[in-house]
Amino acid sequence: MSFALWTMILYSGLMSWYLRDMEATIVDLEVGDLQVHALDYRDDPSLHTRIDDAEALLQQLRAAGYRATARLLAHGLAAADESSAGVAFFGIDVPSDAQVSLVHEHLLEGSWLDPADSHGVVLGRRLARMLAVDPGEEIVVLSQGTDGAMAADLFNVRGILENVGPEVDRGGVFMPAATFRELFVLPTGVHQIVVRRPADTELDVAAEAVRAAASGLDVRTWRDLMPTLASFMDSARGALVMMVVIVYVAIAVLVLNAMLMTVFERIRELGVLKALGVSPGGILGLMFAEMVIVTAMAIALGVALGAPTLHYLATEGFELTSLAGTSVMGVAMSSTWHADMSAETFAVPIGVLILIVTLATSYPALKAAFIDPVRAIHHR
Repeated sequence: MSFALWTMILYSGLMSWYLRDMEATIVDLEVGDLQVHALDYRDDPSLHTRIDDAEALLQQLRAAGYRATARLLAHGLAAADESSAGVAFFGIDVPSDAQVSLVHEHLLEGSWLDPADSHGVVLGRRLARMLAVDPGEEIVVLSQGTDGAMAADLFNVRGILENVGPEVDRGGVFMPAATFRELFVLPTGVHQIVVRRPADTELDVAAEAVRAAASGLDVRTWRDLMPTLASFMDSARGALVMMVVIVYVAIAVLVLNAMLMTVFERIRELGVLKALGVSPGGILGLMFAEMVIVTAMAIALGVALGAPTLHYLATEGFELTSLAGTSVMGVAMSSTWHADMSAETFAVPIGVLILIVTLATSYPALKAAFIDPVRAIHHR
């Protein structure tokens, strides 16, 4: 039981951290908790479909305790020397975006955007590799502005991002919002507002509040924007509990067998106790007391082994260098896998263990409690 509990504590801690890290990557680096778009923008993205009075909405959301920033979005082409690639342009307000997204902290090389550098851009990792450019080199971008004319200019690569997500990695080009507006002749409006909820506000509650503030606009949570990934994470959490149950069912079979053997080995002693007037409740108490002592010792040993191991994984983790740069369900994997060390990490495996052992002990205990004393004394 101790080994099973230790294993389940580690498994629970590792999987809890993995799922939490995956959700954090989604909301911190990519989509935020919620996004606001003009109606029909998601179905047919267009440079001309935008939120007109974005500043008033941003102020209203911030006054309500939500962090929010506006982004400008477009697509086009980037080229360097003889290489070219399709790209997605992100025009951001550098100061406010840093309050909502942590993408500025995930630099592989170079530095993040500087509003004073109007011709500095930051590229996704794979895009930089395809164009064969490094920080300090130049790229040419081509697209079409809102006036129908060609939008083209020469930009300096300030930095290259680490693995963030498929869209950004393959074609992300980040630039200051003022530069985007000048390039695409877009004096007003925004295409996207990214919102982060307060830590003590549930996602559904935050969604209702933002929808009330953004009347007439399309408000979606990250779960709405990435339903397949949300379903995967829900299934993974269910699988975590199922794995604990499966392992403990095997433990229950062993406990049941051990307790039945205990009953058969002590059947004459149990018969004598019943003959001396010990009630069925007393026998039940005796059997369960033995179960409690054994389980408590197993839990103590399991926690004693699990706590330092989990602490090491929570603080140091183990390197996954070979998986660095890869994505799972479109979400970038961290190069180091840690573990969660919380009360829940211990409570679930311990709670399920106690439940399973109690159920496994019940049948042998009842059999012992209601045994016939005459037949038990003469048992050979």
